[in-house]
Amino acid sequence: MRDRGVSTRACLDEPIVKSTGLALAALALVFALPAAAQNAGKIGVINLQTAIMGTKDGQKATNDIQTRFNPKKAELEKRQSDIGKLQEQLNPEGTTLSEEARARLTREIDQKTKALNRDTEDARAELDQTEQKIMSELGGGIMAAIDKYAKDNGYILVIDISSPQTPVVFKSDSIEITKDIIELYDKRPLSPAATAPASGTAKPSGPVVPAPKPAPPK
Repeated sequence: MRDRGVSTRACLDEPIVKSTGLALAALALVFALPAAAQNAGKIGVINLQTAIMGTKDGQKATNDIQTRFNPKKAELEKRQSDIGKLQEQLNPEGTTLSEEARARLTREIDQKTKALNRDTEDARAELDQTEQKIMSELGGGIMAAIDKYAKDNGYILVIDISSPQTPVVFKSDSIEITKDIIELYDKRPLSPAATAPASGTAKPSGPVVPAPKPAPPK
């Protein structure tokens, strides 16, 4: 894998749960209920990512990810620190290095930096892949909960506002159903396969994110 000049610290300091880069795009929806469209009904909005990660299953998944990837994160940060110390040796005040020693140290720094960037990129890819898998697995249950909640409460349209691509300029807090969906999911975890929405259709609010390559820890 070629070096892409990845900033190790910046990459690893990103939140475990990202707001847009996950498989959430495949779940993001304008969730309509055609059967009810003939009658006047309510419109609601939901932050799908917040709903998924706000459930007990989502919180457990986040903790599991941190437990799994934090050791790798610490290792990469230490390597970054070691490289910084080597770089300090190139220009220490009151100390001079021979041309040969300077060239040798420069080569060592370059090699370690490239290896670190490569490993960081691999670690990030692994983390992304793990997060996408979790979002996909939990997303089915959330979709089923939305379907049930919307039908039971007279909603004819539920819009996902977790994606910046969703053209919502203003919304009242009174139509936000994210918290209600989390509570419904936690009370009655619905099987994604058994309770997939029958009368509604889910449309992606943005391009589907391709499955990530092998990789990263957090």
